[in-house]
Order: sequence, then C-alpha cells, then structure tokens
Amino acid sequence: MKFLVTGGSGFLGINIIRYLLKKNHEVVNLDVVPFDYKDCKNLITSVTGDIRNKSDIEKAIQNVDQVIHCAAALPLYKPEDIYSTDIDGTRNLLEASEKFGVKRFIHISSTAVYGIPDHHPLLETDELIGVGAYGEAKILAEEECLKFRKKNMCVPILRPKSFIGPERLGVFDLLYDWAKDGHNFPMIGKGNNRYQLLDVEDLCEAIYLCATLETDKVNDTFNIGAKEFTTMKEDYQAVLDHAGRGKKIIPLPENLIISTLRFLEKLKLSPLYKWVYETASKDSFVSIEKAENILGYKPVYSNKDALLRNFKWYLDNIDMIQSSSGISHRVRWKQGILRIAKIFF
Repeated sequence: MKFLVTGGSGFLGINIIRYLLKKNHEVVNLDVVPFDYKDCKNLITSVTGDIRNKSDIEKAIQNVDQVIHCAAALPLYKPEDIYSTDIDGTRNLLEASEKFGVKRFIHISSTAVYGIPDHHPLLETDELIGVGAYGEAKILAEEECLKFRKKNMCVPILRPKSFIGPERLGVFDLLYDWAKDGHNFPMIGKGNNRYQLLDVEDLCEAIYLCATLETDKVNDTFNIGAKEFTTMKEDYQAVLDHAGRGKKIIPLPENLIISTLRFLEKLKLSPLYKWVYETASKDSFVSIEKAENILGYKPVYSNKDALLRNFKWYLDNIDMIQSSSGISHRVRWKQGILRIAKIFF
C-alpha cells in the first residue's frame, strides 16, 4: 500500500516510516520540518509543507491508500499554533482524504484528552476534559474525525500514553541527563503513583493493526499503552540503577513543587508545562483491554523496558545529540533554571 505519514520528521513519524518500509510499503512524508534521516531519505517521497495549507496536502496525498496522521503542535508551542495545527490541520487532511478517496485515516490522538481524571483505569468511554490548549485541541481534533466517520470514512483513533524509545528526548532528556552525570533525580510527590508509558515500537504495531485489519474492527477508538508498569519511583529508579552511579529518586513535597513550577513556567524559566507537572504525581493509566480484545494488540515492552531501551540509545548517541535544543520530542529541551537545581541533587 501507499501511506501518507504526516509529521514524518518527528519522533513517532520516523518510527512508523521505518516500520512501514520494513513491511515493503510505499511512503510519503508531509512535515514542516525537512526530512533529514539518512537511513531512509532515499526510500520515501518527502514533501516539506504544512497541514494548515491545503495545497501542500494535495501535493502529498495523490494516489495514497491510507493516511497515518501523526503531525501535531505539542504543548510547548503557542496556543494559536496548537489550535490551528491540531484542529484545522486535521480537518484539512480529512477533507483531502475524502476528496482523493483515501481508504483509511488513522488519527493519532492522546490520553491528554482525559485531563486529570478521578479514577483509573481510564476507558475509551470516559469523559473528555482537556488540560490546556493541547488537551483541548486533541479533543476537538477527535470530533473532526468523528464527523467523517459518520460520512462512512474509516477513521481509527488511537489514544497512546506518553511513548518513548530510541531517539525520544524532550522531557525524558531531563532524567537521562541527570542519570548520566551521576545525580539523584527529584520526583514531584512520593513517586508511589502508577504512570503508564508506551514503547514506540508497540505503538507502531497498534497503528499497523489499524491499517490492516477489517474495517468493522478498526473503525473505532482505542487506548494504547504498556501492559506492565509499576510506580513512577520504581520505573524511573531503573534508569538510575542502569547508570551505575548509586543515585536515587528523591521525593519532594507535591504542593510546594507544583506551585514553584507554575511560577517558573510563567517566567519562562522552566521547560516543564502544566500537563507534565500537574499529572506527574498522580496515577495515570488506561485500560488497553479493548485494543487487546478487538485488535489483538500485544505490547512487548514494560515501562522499565521502554525507559531503558531509550536510555541505552541516549548513552550511545550523546555526542550526536548534545548540541541541540528545542520543544519537540526529537530534541533536547533547554533545562533553564532546572540546570542550576541539578547541582543540588
């Protein structure tokens, strides 16, 4: 088949592109960021363009069988860019998919649509309450998808937990950087909460199931996450243990730290945004039973497996990634005042 992957220059995008190439599919990438992966640059067609621009979409979507929509403006982007990209961009892609006869449109949403819930595990039928511009935009993007599903398009929606694996940086760079340099790592609260993650390889498997199974099975909404996970403290401690420096997770007073991070965010002195620091001390896990029962989804990696697979890549490639900084999952985040805090741990 011929797939259009939006956001193919990003962390999830490159992983699903590599996955599809291994399955001998034809791939087109559409991203505002030029495609710079040497291992498959000559194996795909890449269009540098914006999903908010309908003409860019039409250049990329010709003769495509399926769209895998990964592109999104992440929480550290400006709210206006988040809304225009994640909602308007999704609508533009759906309209073009309908116009050009695309067979399936696989939408990558987020468990951010559940907000900060009062119960666990979360089910696909639970109330959607977005936190911040990103959470709100993800809910509205799903609503666009449902409109086209009602028009008889096949539009699977996946809600993945935070996904990691080789080449994932972003907020996880903080943990890996402190572990590598032999520092203890602070945790908001006691760390006894259970916070489910997801290995990107397991997410790619789930996406491919939605691309290949029968329409009546996949034309639905599914939570995707790891099956095995313990507490935040235990899972993150595995990274410090692997670093071999004898360091520990350090619990910090929850309310005080959240208030401090709120203040630092307003002053633009910390890279951590509301969704990160206000959920880090809370339970956060979804039921994956629906995906298991309907799609046959079988995640391979536990939280610890995924964190360590990512950390080992980080250690092997630190010289290559050392100089970059930014706000996406693929690059290191500027630590701001947290770099000074690191000294005390």
